[in-house]
Amino acid sequence: MSSHETDGGASASEPEVVHLDPATTAVVRGVVPMTELRDFFDASFGALARTIAGQRITMLSPAFGLYHGSPGETLDLEVGFVTDRAVRPEAGVVVGSLPGGRAARLSHLGAFDGLGSSWERLHSWMRTRGLSAAEDRWETYVTQPSPDMDPRDLRTELTWPVAD
Repeated sequence: MSSHETDGGASASEPEVVHLDPATTAVVRGVVPMTELRDFFDASFGALARTIAGQRITMLSPAFGLYHGSPGETLDLEVGFVTDRAVRPEAGVVVGSLPGGRAARLSHLGAFDGLGSSWERLHSWMRTRGLSAAEDRWETYVTQPSPDMDPRDLRTELTWPVAD
């Protein structure tokens, strides 16, 4: 696999176009100030784990963050997992979905603080190929972060649907 160096010592795979099937998800939704993003993720994962386990639902993917619109001082997002069936709404956990169709994808390797440059790279790659970016996009956290891990070992898959 070839890679491309980005800011912060992170690297990213070469972007590609993939075809996705729509997916049912269990999510926690929110409009969150950038400064409270980590706390929102932590609280959401706790609620998701309890609800999914309590309803005996099977998670079919690593965790993801689905972002609606462009980031500013706040982010409109959903945090969750692809599941084998719809969750019964409970404790802030609701049914969501990820769209199917064509999407551009890139794997970001490294710390989360380098994600912005990888998103910019993916968006630029799409524009140079005449692909229109949809409003929503998501990050799949392939490597589960832990307090004692080296952030350079994180792998995050960036997926940006192509608007038709």
